[in-house]
Parts: sequence; C-alpha cells; structure tokens
Amino acid sequence: MSKGKMPKGMGLDLNAQMKQLQDQLVQAQADLALETVEASAGGGAVKVVMSGTQECQSVRIDPGLLQAEEVEMLQDLVLLAVNQAIHDSQAMAARKLGPLAGGLGQFG
Repeated sequence: MSKGKMPKGMGLDLNAQMKQLQDQLVQAQADLALETVEASAGGGAVKVVMSGTQECQSVRIDPGLLQAEEVEMLQDLVLLAVNQAIHDSQAMAARKLGPLAGGLGQFG
C-alpha cells in the first residue's frame, strides 16, 4: 500500500469513530453544566457553589460575619471560596473530559 492511503472503508470507520467521540464530548460537557461543586472558607462561614462549567451558582455567607463588620475579612473569605470552587470545578471537568480527550490521540 502506498504511503498516505488508507485501506478501502477505513476512512468511513474513522469518521464514525470521530462522530461518536464528538457526541460523547458534547454529552459530557452538557453533564458538566448540570453538576456542581461546593467550596468553603473560614470554617464554612462562606460557601460557594459552582457548576462544572465554572459558573457561580450561589454564594452563602454566615450572618455572623455580617454582624462583625469585618468587611476585609469577608472579602478575603469570599475570594478564597470562589477560587477554591473554580479549582474544584476545573478538576471535575478534567476527570469527566480527560478520558474523552485521550481518545483523540488515536486519530493522529
């Protein structure tokens, strides 16, 4: 067989495999949009819920922090919780999408 040519019918199989992988990737991304992670800071005083697509779903702040009138501490805790939620969400996405991305290696 000459260099660069595929056996007859192999191109169709490759296209079918690529389509299947693409469908799986689209489904995994849709699933991630529905899944969430929760991160907290300050011993749970600030909690952030983030989707698998890194969209912040909610921020909860213990009312006790508001009474303390420590705005800088509250800002720092919100920042920590949001950053942790982003990190956790990215890790979840890597776990879900990693096996699919590994399948792309077989195509070149």
